[in-house]
Amino acid sequence: MRRYVLTGTPGAGKTSILRCLAELGYRVVDEAATAVIAQAQAQGEDAPWTRASFIDDIVDLQKQRQLEASSTDSVQVFDRSPVCTHALARYLGLPFSRVLTAEIERITTGRIYERQVLFIRNLGFCEPTSARRISFQESLAFERIHEQSYRAFGYELIDIAADRLDRRVAAVSSAIS
Repeated sequence: MRRYVLTGTPGAGKTSILRCLAELGYRVVDEAATAVIAQAQAQGEDAPWTRASFIDDIVDLQKQRQLEASSTDSVQVFDRSPVCTHALARYLGLPFSRVLTAEIERITTGRIYERQVLFIRNLGFCEPTSARRISFQESLAFERIHEQSYRAFGYELIDIAADRLDRRVAAVSSAIS
């Protein structure tokens, strides 16, 4: 089984690309951070990223989703990975917890994800949402931290340039098929 990670700066179009990949028949695993934020906000917590357990909650959900993903799919595409969560912790100035460190170790030694990571480049803007409260300039800094994190853990970045959605989907599909 080949598990690919699709990552990049917030607002780069990852979700749109993933929806198209799912329509093409690829097994897609949704982003955990957005789910953690949405659940917390639905329970009245406005900024869950400020609580100490935020990173661990994301890691736990990422691991759960990875383990639950069907082993019958020959190719899976994950919207982010624990390396992204490492980048998020760094960006937020949070410590690298034991949970995060153990999960990075598990995915690295177990070679859970392909070493080639699909890095979706920014589109030149970043639309704010209830879960994404980041300016375009901040998203560029976050993009650089993602690059640094993946390279530090030995991953190769496959750049998917800003372009029309159909061309980006074709580039991703070509890289993983």
